[in-house]
Amino acid sequence: MKKIRVKILTPDGLYKTTEASIVNVTSEDGQRGILPSHMPIVMILNIGKMELEEEKREVYAVAGGMLYFKDDECTILCSAIENKDEIDLDRAIKAKERALEHLSDPNSDLKRAEVALKRAINRIDIRSL
Repeated sequence: MKKIRVKILTPDGLYKTTEASIVNVTSEDGQRGILPSHMPIVMILNIGKMELEEEKREVYAVAGGMLYFKDDECTILCSAIENKDEIDLDRAIKAKERALEHLSDPNSDLKRAEVALKRAINRIDIRSL
């Protein structure tokens, strides 16, 4: 079966290279699935879940970014990504609590607190799968 070559990059550098039979992501338009031989596409990724069908299905929490796909090569640029098994649930819960505190403080940067809350909830939800 044909595979997609996947490269995931973060500001810290290369996170992972792998091959997958399908790449499922959360885009601005909702859930999107990319199979081998898909037409070239560029999309913005929202904070959400990403699934790669490798030898087994791997689930990731993505903190937003961009996806480029062409010629069965998928490059994902994201500010942060964690495999479901890498997520520290206690840390994610504390991040959610901090974000809620900032949202209740009128002197806080509310947009930043909203994004932090979305990221924390996404990490909690994915770890709980």
